[in-house]
Amino acid sequence: MAVYKIFPTKDATLYSAYPNMNTGTDAILEVSNTNPDISPSPRVARSLLDFYQLEIDDVFDNKVDSANHRCNLKLYIAEATGITTDTMIEAYPISSSWKVGTGQYLDSPQSTNGTSWNYRNYSGSEAWDNAGGDYINTLTPPQHFYLRSSKDININVTDIVNEWRANSYDNYGFMLKLDSSQEFISGSANQPLFKYFSVDTNTIYPPCLEISWDDFLYETGSLSPLTTSDVKIALDSNPGIFYSESINRFRLNVRPEFPVRTFQTASLYTTNHYLPTASYYAIKDLDTDEFVVDFDSSYTKISCDGNGNYFDIYMNGLEPERYYKILFQTTISGSTIVKDENYTFKVVNE
Repeated sequence: MAVYKIFPTKDATLYSAYPNMNTGTDAILEVSNTNPDISPSPRVARSLLDFYQLEIDDVFDNKVDSANHRCNLKLYIAEATGITTDTMIEAYPISSSWKVGTGQYLDSPQSTNGTSWNYRNYSGSEAWDNAGGDYINTLTPPQHFYLRSSKDININVTDIVNEWRANSYDNYGFMLKLDSSQEFISGSANQPLFKYFSVDTNTIYPPCLEISWDDFLYETGSLSPLTTSDVKIALDSNPGIFYSESINRFRLNVRPEFPVRTFQTASLYTTNHYLPTASYYAIKDLDTDEFVVDFDSSYTKISCDGNGNYFDIYMNGLEPERYYKILFQTTISGSTIVKDENYTFKVVNE
């Protein structure tokens, strides 16, 4: 299975309270409806993100080899307040071009050299048809947030990407906004505020468009099946350091941890076995211990050929100058096992 991440070429937040302000290089993206005491009316924020169409096309033309694919827009929370009831964030395709600008929130003097609540390009140039940004009203389901739910954004935008690929409409990026029923709502009880890390963050949490597809192959050849839950998994083809543009095929040596004694000339500890089809990999950031690629029954399956189990990792989707750890999950004889053998690697800039 394969997971490929694309990072935005540009992003910005549009603020109704500052209709000409540009935030094209701010480290934060905001989606909100707030009612500060100093303001007589609600303040709304929406965020724009653009992903390079040629990079999307390259993934589908040269990497994705299956009609079974999924595209998810992901953003990581920096701060969230005021989410007390069901709050919905929606993703829409933007319907016209926009200029990113170089401003940040509440610059003094205020920067107006890029997109804002009123304008697509810069203050006084190319007004949006509708203040707050123009978008195509598609049927992409919103993401629901509750008081104790995760506040990270993970919205399935496969239909939008497919429409871009089919040239049904041009790719000007995504708009993130609250559901229309939750924008410009007055009252202290209606103040959801989400702040997400932008592409200009100095953290390891920039937004991304995650493209996943089915590249699963399963041919066991003359290998022996693994029939015990006491399993030892060794990771091969791991030099430990990879450039960010690398694509690496990791191979596994799999055997029972306690092989049954038999009379044979070869060592029982060197005989390779194969994992069941319900076997997956995941990747964690070594410092934060957070999953950057989680176990996925559709898109991180471990393949197999006559030489053993294997899987491919596209290093471009991992933040450079970081260490990562690979974990394995498999189900044998009704038991689900997660193996952490402390296999690590680092991604570096070229």
